Amino acid sequence: MSAIELLKPSTALLPSYVAALEAGWSPDNVRKEVAAREQLHAIKVNAEAFVDGLDDPTASGGPIPLPDGSIIARLPSIVRWIWDGDVSGAIGFRWQAGTAELPPYVLGHIGFSVVPWKRGNGYARQALNSMLGEARRHGLPYVELTVDPENRASQRVIDACNGVLIERFRKTAAYGFAETLRYRIELED
Repeated sequence: MSAIELLKPSTALLPSYVAALEAGWSPDNVRKEVAAREQLHAIKVNAEAFVDGLDDPTASGGPIPLPDGSIIARLPSIVRWIWDGDVSGAIGFRWQAGTAELPPYVLGHIGFSVVPWKRGNGYARQALNSMLGEARRHGLPYVELTVDPENRASQRVIDACNGVLIERFRKTAAYGFAETLRYRIELED
């Protein structure tokens, strides 16, 4: 298994990130191609602002769109790029101060996506394990992640990081009522 690092997004790393987007990858598992196009446009308009907006632990970046076009309040969040010499994916962590609870429109604390041409190398598991440390530093007793029932690869990653399936449910209307699975990873020792 190759080793990866989680790096704070920067304009120095941006060419590799753009190359991944242009090759058809999206860091957003829900909004997919739409999100990739939006990001490429935002980078073209103001690359520095785009990069700065990915690390938003104070939720100062303004509202964000859901798949149905509705706009919701941003939560504090950070994004880290999965790096092996090139951008190999992204992982994000979002939270609410003082609680492990999330609003119903937020599907999970952590989301990850590895570029298709580097999947199967253990990158997602390494990235998730590293991001769990960030969640502990924020005092969360657990994190929740959601995954589509047919996404066995992500389910295996979550299982490998001690995730436990806690429910099968339907997403809210904003996400088209699609069926999904919710996993929990306990963080307390």
